[in-house]
Amino acid sequence: MIELLTFRLVEGADEPAFVEADGRVQTHVAYQQPGLARRTLARGEDGRWLVLTIWHSEEQAASAQQAFEASDDVAAMMRLVEPSSVDRQQFGSVPQLSG
Repeated sequence: MIELLTFRLVEGADEPAFVEADGRVQTHVAYQQPGLARRTLARGEDGRWLVLTIWHSEEQAASAQQAFEASDDVAAMMRLVEPSSVDRQQFGSVPQLSG
């Protein structure tokens, strides 16, 4: 399962502080979750940010959500994110085609 999270930072947010906060989330929360295959952060030229997360299964992604919601590291990172700009999309597995 692939999860895309796009957003903008709050007005006046310090980008290096945000990247540091995201690093704590990645190390202390994300990579501690069973089923996480990959997570990366990217910034677009237009100022939007993207967190791309790849999970081995939809069930593992759903289970990890509780850990993210309970994390102080995630809360600190999200204080730097403009809430109205957050867009979360999830893409599940593609069924095998017979043929």
